Amino acid sequence: MKSFRLFFCLLLIFILTYPPMTAFAYSYGDPNEEKVAEVYKQMAEKLNQQPPDFAEAKTIFETVKEELDMHMGTEPSQTVLADIDAKNKEAVLRDMKKILVLNIARRLENIEKNFKQYETSKRLLAKAFATYEALSPSVQANDAALDKQLRTEFDNALQSLGNPGLFGVGKKQSDIEKFKKSKEFILTSLQKQFGLKSLKVGHFSESATEKSDAAEKKEWTDLSKLKNWIPLAVLVVVIAGVVIYSVRRKRN
Repeated sequence: MKSFRLFFCLLLIFILTYPPMTAFAYSYGDPNEEKVAEVYKQMAEKLNQQPPDFAEAKTIFETVKEELDMHMGTEPSQTVLADIDAKNKEAVLRDMKKILVLNIARRLENIEKNFKQYETSKRLLAKAFATYEALSPSVQANDAALDKQLRTEFDNALQSLGNPGLFGVGKKQSDIEKFKKSKEFILTSLQKQFGLKSLKVGHFSESATEKSDAAEKKEWTDLSKLKNWIPLAVLVVVIAGVVIYSVRRKRN
């Protein structure tokens, strides 16, 4: 009987503390870094060698190809790979910069779609700005004043998210119209600066694939979802089994 009770206690602890698998489905990593931006910088370093190392640049690019294909379609990746095979350094770097602009657009679009999700929006904006940091030297070279204004607009976008505060302390109201204004300036300026015909990107929503741990835990405890009743149902069955077993032992 003691061993059975021990088993029950261990099972109870497991059920109450075991997180859902979806909580680990996506990791933001460093919110101030963006993988595609880091890849661009690494590729630029290899291509700026004498002679340019196209083979290594291709290897580096392929680490993000699958993700780019998912969010932007296959055309951007195919173009970059074709430029690498043609050993056209200028074209590779030019197209990579366009991909970075599309990536910023993707982040900002998803912030607007999920504007009330403060933590998620804040992380996505940090990633968008990290992407811009990779583009900044090119913008500065053409228009230093524009670079300064773009940085100001990223800051304005951050302020527009507001702040839920801690238990209401320090709470600041969000302002989606202010965000839209900053977003419009950022995207219009970058589209013109880097010569993109369109900023249409992807068909996946960040809210479906990139949730913070807090959001995942909240979803797990949402009892309106049928799947979240499963652990409770298992617990009830186990408790019922223990009760029945104990009653039968007393009768015997």
